[in-house]
Amino acid sequence: MTPAKRLFDIATALFLGSLLAAPFGLLLIYLLLREGRPVFYVSERMSTPGRPFMLWKLRTMRVVEADWGVSGGDKADRVTPMGKWLRKYRADEIPQLWNVLKGDMSFVGPRPPLRRYVERFPDLYAKVLQSRPGVTGLATLYFHAHEERLLGECVTPEQTDEVYARRCVPRKAQLDEIYGRRRNLCMDVMLMIETVRGITHINKKSRSG
Repeated sequence: MTPAKRLFDIATALFLGSLLAAPFGLLLIYLLLREGRPVFYVSERMSTPGRPFMLWKLRTMRVVEADWGVSGGDKADRVTPMGKWLRKYRADEIPQLWNVLKGDMSFVGPRPPLRRYVERFPDLYAKVLQSRPGVTGLATLYFHAHEERLLGECVTPEQTDEVYARRCVPRKAQLDEIYGRRRNLCMDVMLMIETVRGITHINKKSRSG
């Protein structure tokens, strides 16, 4: 990561943090009263093939004792009504501002993978994780919706894992490697704008529908 990219991340995280502090505080109180504890979901992700970190999100599912792997149709019944709203507008990812400030993540880059996939595909992730993981990125913008459809059809954790490993990981890696070869600050700003436009488009569609 270049010094300019890191400075941009810190400045943007501080600006958004100050802007969202009050509404986020109200959201936390509402979630606490409506959904109960825990409000946050904290999960291990990989920043580099050898460096794990704890990713922070707002909890969107009912808590169960045993939970593993990526989310697919097998977990659909655990998503709370409020969790659906949080995911739809990506509000569940607001706590990742803390990860950005800490330097675990950037605003733009590949989505941070689970350890199990980094260990299963070491050569692939050795290339992908040359870019610091991001809140959004090329693969997030252009593959996430398709990934959700693929995984949404899965009915068991094993099927979700198989589909994700076989059909999602390679395609996402291709897009992440394209980003890695072309990344610059202007591209990052463009991808962040496209992400906000996508969320705004979802909001407009919901209102018109």
